[in-house]
Amino acid sequence: MSDTTSEPIHVVVAMNFSDAIMAELQAVSPRLKIERHFPNVPDRAWAEVEILYTLRAFPQVEQAPRLRWIQLHTAGVDHAAKEPIIQAQDVDVTTTSGIHAPIIAEYCLLGMLAFEFKLPTLLAHQAKAEWAENRHELFAPHGLRGQTLGIVGYGAIGRELARQADALGMIVLAVKRDAMHPADEGTYVIPGTGDPAGDIPTRIYPPEATAAMVRECDFIVVTLPLTSATKGAIGAEVIKAMKKTAVLINIGRGAVVDEAALISALAAERIRGAMLDVFAEEPLPSGSPLWNLPNVIITPHIAGVSADYHQMAAAVFIENLQRYLENRPLLNLFVRERGY
Repeated sequence: MSDTTSEPIHVVVAMNFSDAIMAELQAVSPRLKIERHFPNVPDRAWAEVEILYTLRAFPQVEQAPRLRWIQLHTAGVDHAAKEPIIQAQDVDVTTTSGIHAPIIAEYCLLGMLAFEFKLPTLLAHQAKAEWAENRHELFAPHGLRGQTLGIVGYGAIGRELARQADALGMIVLAVKRDAMHPADEGTYVIPGTGDPAGDIPTRIYPPEATAAMVRECDFIVVTLPLTSATKGAIGAEVIKAMKKTAVLINIGRGAVVDEAALISALAAERIRGAMLDVFAEEPLPSGSPLWNLPNVIITPHIAGVSADYHQMAAAVFIENLQRYLENRPLLNLFVRERGY
């Protein structure tokens, strides 16, 4: 954390932020000496930097002796976790977790509605210019109201999805690492979103009870980050526990799900379908069976993309800059021991 003197604080923004956003950052305090360098950061900037905003540009530890805080442009840390500077214990690392919550929650609703209203089948009939004679029986939905949604990973995205699903009359269950402490603390939340107190789910399960939860669910949404503890968390046992009528939506990380077990279940129609935005290997290889399964909707890791992403990410940075200047705890702090 910064002290309370009037010494200048050197900030490097290694991102193509607009001039308008840069002006907003500078307006936080005259103590901030902000430089924008994209895509390359010169060595002289590394030598002075105390605060770094970045996506993929990182200095070596010896290049940045004054660095105290890195604000990442993403919610996930897995792409940067192996960088030596990220592992340096005297450097705080924060993320943009929370800004993606509304748009990704809406993506998940899109997936649920697509399967509930049989959008893949509708598009197949459209491609053949075919007006289904049995359309009333073929396309009659149950609707989302009264159906059960299971959320694996009750962070910012899961909480906002719970809020939206609850408003639609769905029953919400959740898996949370610390099931006994449902409240959300220390994270960035867009006003009016999420479930800060954690009181929307009917029941919160610990990770080891994921299979028990999915047995109750019509839709399962996976929001987990990728860590050593979560890799393969949605394995064959969990997939086997799913209802035949259930749909899996993964917007976390591909390696969290046992892809081979999922493909097997989808191909045998042991589950209803899946909407997948993330994969064990990206881009998804052209030879993957997932491309040709009729009960799968594939999107190219875009669930969190939004037209105003830069502006929302800057809002997190501005909040944390103010906290840094006031020696208050930063939001979205990366916990190395936890992996996210």
